[in-house]
Amino acid sequence: MTNVEQLKELIVHADEIEEEIEGEGSKAATKRKVERLITAACEEGTPIKKILDDGLIAGMDIIGDRFKVNEIYISEVLIAARAMKMGMDLLEPEIIKAGIEPAGKCVIGTIEGDLHDIGKNLVAMMLRGAGFKVIDLGVDVKPEDFARKAEGEGVHVVGMSALLTTTMPGMEKTVKALRDRGVSAKTMIGGAPVTQDYAHRIGADGYAADAASAVDLAKSLIA
Repeated sequence: MTNVEQLKELIVHADEIEEEIEGEGSKAATKRKVERLITAACEEGTPIKKILDDGLIAGMDIIGDRFKVNEIYISEVLIAARAMKMGMDLLEPEIIKAGIEPAGKCVIGTIEGDLHDIGKNLVAMMLRGAGFKVIDLGVDVKPEDFARKAEGEGVHVVGMSALLTTTMPGMEKTVKALRDRGVSAKTMIGGAPVTQDYAHRIGADGYAADAASAVDLAKSLIA
């Protein structure tokens, strides 16, 4: 098994990694293993894009598929995403040097009046794991702030989340704000009270029921 293949498997099974050195902890052990595999792959002359696509992103793709069919839970996704981020942090200078473009650029946030962010954070992690550059605006984001950031950053997708039914109208206002500014980015929405029918009604380009589906949707919207 090549170092890149081992890296993919490490992402997929990151939740199983235990400390190997006394007092190291599983997080430190994971970081050490990620660094070792990436360093070895680079020393062998493996292209950075292959390490990224066939190692880190391929591993997160498997995690996303398993999460979608309820084979794993959020805790396991978070551990895998943490391992993936460790690899991305290490590769970032080389990715920039190689001129590798992200799969797409996305602005994401929880709509105005809503302070819930667990689902939004998970979507942001999964998008990063799929190779997207994600600009996370946080919670309680005003429609004009979504529009301003999307316009200024030239993003491909704007993702909006809501957990409260009382804040859902903010999604429609955000879609309108984006259109009023002439922003061509695709819009996708999600959250417990949100439905595909609501997406149609407010003119959003798509709806995702969970984080893994949000990644698939984002990919399809910019294909």
